[in-house]
Amino acid sequence: MKPASIEKVSPVVVGVTGHRILADVERIRSGVALVLNHIEASFHGRSLIVVSSLAEGADRIVVEEALKRSGASLEVILPMPRGEYERDFPDKKSKNEFEELMKRAASVQELPPQEDRGASYGAAGLRVLDRSEVLLAVWDGKAEQGQGGTGEIVSLARSRHLPIARVHAGNRKPGTKEATSLGQAQGGVTLEGF
Repeated sequence: MKPASIEKVSPVVVGVTGHRILADVERIRSGVALVLNHIEASFHGRSLIVVSSLAEGADRIVVEEALKRSGASLEVILPMPRGEYERDFPDKKSKNEFEELMKRAASVQELPPQEDRGASYGAAGLRVLDRSEVLLAVWDGKAEQGQGGTGEIVSLARSRHLPIARVHAGNRKPGTKEATSLGQAQGGVTLEGF
């Protein structure tokens, strides 16, 4: 008698896009947990691979929440060589958070430098999207404020008919580093294509 074959189920790949400067972080974190619950239920029996650039804000919140789940793993796509990318983190605390998450990565890919930082971030956003089966966006629902911004990545995901899980979150005031909130909507969830 032949032993029963064990079918290995591949993980579901969840790409991350979102704002860096956030208000009401605990509301956003709760929304992310709800979205991850929904993704796990929708892709029953499949563990999570989260794909992220580990930028401050949304990326790190999603990664931290995802890695709390059994069997979850992390793939990192850096928009430029690591040392250059780390220059974008303003303080020691941010750099330490980045380093701790990098230690947990199953794989790290450094993209070659582009003509400017905006193009580098845009290339990383596209690479994350190319790798994704589902996009998790921490987003205010508005057009992007820069190249490769969250609005652009969500628009591309829609054109590819990917499922999108959105956690509602205010962005920064244009041209500033001042976080905004969506009030009672902050941390709410919208699902598309599930």
